[in-house]
Amino acid sequence: MKKKELRMISFTLASWGLLMIGSGAVLNNKETTVVKYNYSVTVSQNKVAESKTNEIKLKDMTLEVNTPLSVDIKDYLEDVENIDSSVLASLKLDTSKVNPQEAGTYTYTVTYKRKTYNGTFTITAKQLPKVTITLRNITLKKDSALDKNLSTYIVEDLPDEVKNNITLDLSEVKTNQEGTYQYKVIYNNQVYTANIEVYVPQAPTVITPNTPTDNENTNNTTDNNTTETTNP
Repeated sequence: MKKKELRMISFTLASWGLLMIGSGAVLNNKETTVVKYNYSVTVSQNKVAESKTNEIKLKDMTLEVNTPLSVDIKDYLEDVENIDSSVLASLKLDTSKVNPQEAGTYTYTVTYKRKTYNGTFTITAKQLPKVTITLRNITLKKDSALDKNLSTYIVEDLPDEVKNNITLDLSEVKTNQEGTYQYKVIYNNQVYTANIEVYVPQAPTVITPNTPTDNENTNNTTDNNTTETTNP
């Protein structure tokens, strides 16, 4: 074998040796030993705190009539979980213009650092039972007092829940003046009407016996004193 060929084989074997040593393998004449390396990698992640906001957005509130109003300002805010706690502590709620006893639309306010935010608060009417209402036509003596008892005007015997939500309107009835007037009963947004007749009692007729006049008495006396004369 030529020297040049021997040098090439030696170089090749040397290169293989370097590769095998770098990969953890040692090549002996008769056996091969493989050395394995275990590597552990630890990945750490820092949690980034979510940023809070100072933006105030109010809810459109709705509540049934005669229900207490909430005093917790969180109930009135949109995305309350995203509002900074220091901002929440500085907010002031004002519901003084909301009347929970009367159905309607009202305005409430939230104040933060001299800035006022307006929200809408709707009080809805309670769902009332459906009933039949029949009114009486009333006859009333002039100058009599008007009765405010519903049973005087309504035929049906109604439950208290219904009676408590009925409005009796007698404003057009003039008890000091003879005539026919209309009265109203309002229930669950329905208006019922009937009449009240105010009358003047007629004076009783007095019957007295006839008394003879003076002329009649004179004639009677003359007739009684007249003597019938017969000619002979």
